[in-house]
Amino acid sequence: MTAPFRHLTPIMAFTISLIGIMAFLQVHSVQSILPLLYQYYSATEIEIGLAAGGSILAMGLLSPFIGMLSDAYGRASFIRYSVLLISIPIYFSSFAPTIFIFTLLRFAVGLFVPAMTVCLIAYIAEEFKGQNLAKLMSLYVASSVFGGFAGRFLLGYFSEYFSWQIAMQILAGINLVCAIWVFFVLPKSRRFTPNSNFLHSFSILRSHLTNKSVISSCALGFCILFCLISCFSFINLRLSGAPYNLNTAHLANIFAVYLIGMLITPLTATALRRLGVVKTMIISLSFSSLGIFLTLIPYLWIIIFGLALMCSGIFVAQSATMSHIAINIKQGRSLATGLYYLSYYGGGFIGAWICGATYKYWQWNGVVITMFIVLFLAMTNILLFIKSDA
Repeated sequence: MTAPFRHLTPIMAFTISLIGIMAFLQVHSVQSILPLLYQYYSATEIEIGLAAGGSILAMGLLSPFIGMLSDAYGRASFIRYSVLLISIPIYFSSFAPTIFIFTLLRFAVGLFVPAMTVCLIAYIAEEFKGQNLAKLMSLYVASSVFGGFAGRFLLGYFSEYFSWQIAMQILAGINLVCAIWVFFVLPKSRRFTPNSNFLHSFSILRSHLTNKSVISSCALGFCILFCLISCFSFINLRLSGAPYNLNTAHLANIFAVYLIGMLITPLTATALRRLGVVKTMIISLSFSSLGIFLTLIPYLWIIIFGLALMCSGIFVAQSATMSHIAINIKQGRSLATGLYYLSYYGGGFIGAWICGATYKYWQWNGVVITMFIVLFLAMTNILLFIKSDA
């Protein structure tokens, strides 16, 4: 007999939110201290880009496979141990003697994140239904966005008042405290049914790799995070120099524009209903392009407004893409989502690497041109390959 669905309690809602926050608290946090790492390690712009993208690369590589493993061995255990063990590479990052070791430890951080995202989404989908399911999914998305902001904000401020090494140790401590709560409070799965048929999973994988909806969505995800990571990594190097000379606390304040994602994302459903997938994507990425252009104007308030516009469009485009996958993929949705995240995070890593090179030779103007090209390719992909599926 199948176990009943769970009821949504305040403790469960808090625990799910905590996991969402912890998953993304660490991933992008180093963006706020890139100028400090640049000076401390005497690193090149390319090395700084790789350090910013190390966690993202690991997340991309592991995302398609963690779902297959959790299908066979369960959800809750993957989540519990990942939340707990991620504290280790975060802590030891503060002692890294070289930028290369620091980047390797950031890569190790990223290895634990997919179990806190892919497995958690599957856990919610299995254990809850109806309004409870919808509420928890929205809560998870909002907490993930907040975690992405909080990591940048806290590390930036702690680094200003202490050192960046102590700041990372504090973040590791915060993560450990929260992990202990999750480890003992998150209930075991009671509706999970093991599926160890890996051959069937690989059969679905082969079909996805020839599916136009999957490939076009993956390409769009690649472009989306390429631009988001590139923008928020290298704008820090620009604003930490003349004539702005912002310190890490000031840079942390700028990341508050990231919270717009918490307000914008829920509105995507309305836009999709009224405009459709293609128009929603094109309009949102057009706003992102305008935002990127505004960052070239040498007034700080205009740059901040441009960053807000840029990330707002990106968040809407990402949400629309995930809806496109859900509508058009009828079989193996979790694997299709994993492939999307592989491309999504891969785009973030490649963006950090390529824009590190363009910043080295052409400064911020080179980064802006690169992002314009990538967004143009993204919109071309939408018009050519997504329109017929909308």
